[in-house]
Amino acid sequence: MYAKLTIPERLKDLRVVDKHLTLEQLAEQTGLSKSALGKYETDDYKDISPFAIATLADFYGVSADYLMGLTDNKEVPNADVQSLHLNDEMIELLRSGKINNRLLCELATHPNFRRLMVDMEICIDQIANMRVEQMNLVMEATRQAVLSKYAPGEDDLYMRTLELGQVQESDYYSHVIHDDLDSIVRDIREAHRKDKTTADPQPTLDDVKEKFEQAIHQGSDIEMLIHEFCDKLQIPFEKISSEDFSAFLRILSLSKILKNPNNMRGKTSPIPLNRKARRKQK
Repeated sequence: MYAKLTIPERLKDLRVVDKHLTLEQLAEQTGLSKSALGKYETDDYKDISPFAIATLADFYGVSADYLMGLTDNKEVPNADVQSLHLNDEMIELLRSGKINNRLLCELATHPNFRRLMVDMEICIDQIANMRVEQMNLVMEATRQAVLSKYAPGEDDLYMRTLELGQVQESDYYSHVIHDDLDSIVRDIREAHRKDKTTADPQPTLDDVKEKFEQAIHQGSDIEMLIHEFCDKLQIPFEKISSEDFSAFLRILSLSKILKNPNNMRGKTSPIPLNRKARRKQK
């Protein structure tokens, strides 16, 4: 899970991780005092002067908003909305919280996203349509000429090849764009497998079949109890005869506990295992 850094943590991270500097070196290169810089990086700091914020933001190449914890965009210094070429609807959507902004960022920063956008642009602006239509016209003209001269029939191998070789641009682009998007989604899905928000792995078909078969074999609650009893005493359940099974059911029917299933909750051994001990008590 992503943890948001505090202001002292951001300052120390920039100094140690990004710049590999000591406090003495940072003080020397920025002109700020070592003691002040040290206080800024502690949890009990009180405030940072506007001059120090501007100086450190300029030195580290980050925005003042990032230093103050107002944004997590470290590498983009105070980009204005106009430079992003976003319309009002897109800005409102990003602010609304109605979509997963993290997922949108992962989609847009994926290595194959640029290919997806290029293919979409070619399709939407019909950049390659003229070439596709020209190829289709040449193939159809050839097919019609052969049909007229030799009359081989519509189902002839070569006639059918000339027909199927003509590309419908809508079908072609839908496949291309679908493949582009699939590759991106697969990678993001794999990257999300360890996230806490991702669903747990679902049981396989073999797991479901095994549990289903166990449920069928065990049957009612009493049958499940007998099955558990046999497991504990290592008695092969499948070798119990129908007469023995019926006798076991009659014995269990005398139990006051089994007549109220709620009384069985949390009790692992409702049936006394030492039958000889009971006889001695009598």
